[in-house]
Amino acid sequence: MTASIQIHGKCDSKFDSVKDVFLENFTKRGDVGAAVCVYVQGKPVIDLWGGYADAARSRPWERDTIVTVASTTKGMVATCAHLLVERGQLDLDLPVAHYWPEFAQKGKENIPVRWLLSHRSGLPGVRQDMPPESLYDWDRYAAAIAEIEPWWEPGSKHGYHALTYGFLVGEVIRRVTGQSVGQFFKNEISGPLNADFFIGVPENQDHRAAEVLPGPIPDIEESPILAKILEDPEGMTARAFINPPRQPDVFNTRAWRAAEIPSSNGHTTAWAVARIYSMLAQGGVLDGLRILKSQTIENAIVEQSSGPDAILVYPNRFALGFGLSSELRPFGSNERAFGHSGQGGSTGFADLDAQVSFGYVMNQFLSPTVEAPDLRWPALANAVFDCLN
Repeated sequence: MTASIQIHGKCDSKFDSVKDVFLENFTKRGDVGAAVCVYVQGKPVIDLWGGYADAARSRPWERDTIVTVASTTKGMVATCAHLLVERGQLDLDLPVAHYWPEFAQKGKENIPVRWLLSHRSGLPGVRQDMPPESLYDWDRYAAAIAEIEPWWEPGSKHGYHALTYGFLVGEVIRRVTGQSVGQFFKNEISGPLNADFFIGVPENQDHRAAEVLPGPIPDIEESPILAKILEDPEGMTARAFINPPRQPDVFNTRAWRAAEIPSSNGHTTAWAVARIYSMLAQGGVLDGLRILKSQTIENAIVEQSSGPDAILVYPNRFALGFGLSSELRPFGSNERAFGHSGQGGSTGFADLDAQVSFGYVMNQFLSPTVEAPDLRWPALANAVFDCLN
């Protein structure tokens, strides 16, 4: 079956080895359908896709196939927030309650906006049981967040806000602009850049959506995060990831695609991810269109959190809404590299010094373990920078 995989698209000859690695992702690393795109100095040098958009392997992956990219969406939400900062509409050091008065309860009165973006607010999950349908009810879920007390003293440490991040930052964006985060993102960023990245997929685009193929559930002894969730189902790690509960097939429903869950359910192509990050890698401008000022981007990638994570089981580094390059997530080859990965394996990043952007999307989700990490996008990214050096 893997022998029949055909790779389509364009790749500058300088990057032929990246095309070889992309094919190896299908033959050796488990990809079923996927795409990768790379920009260098504002120009696309790699735009490849291949495989199948469905489990039956009957529908070929096309250049415009979209797929849910989980937390890779978080970088798009951060970009929206920084655009508002640049315009003077959002002050990261003002309390969240300045924009969202209902938030000012149970010890949250003085939490500044920047702690939402840097995963320091102490609100990684809702304590009360949330029914599955609440995931699609923005007002209900945002109200639940406003009513909870922090799990730790805000600002004292960081812990990954897997689901709540999008509602926290998204509600601030909604209060400031009067638009949902998906609407604002389309109007101000993805639309002007002609980048097909949806936070809330219109029904008339459903035919482009790839079927997500959930990965196998790892053994507890191979997955410290799963072990932590099962050890304390009402603890903050469990609440961060599985409240409300979601079945593996949720990613293939119209309800999931239609909703705006800006921490988790963006749908896009590799080309669109790389294009938006190319704008960031070029100091806020692409094809003559300026979206952000270069200083806004510099401010956005100043480290805010690093070291042990209160939710996850490995250390990480966060700026203001973006992950920073680390040994586990090498976003580029330089210190000023930043981006965000998503559950299952997707990722997007920018390297300011190299002026490189990278986007990788796929439909075969994997559940990496300590013994078996997901090497698909790291192998591609390493090959890109090997070609540049």
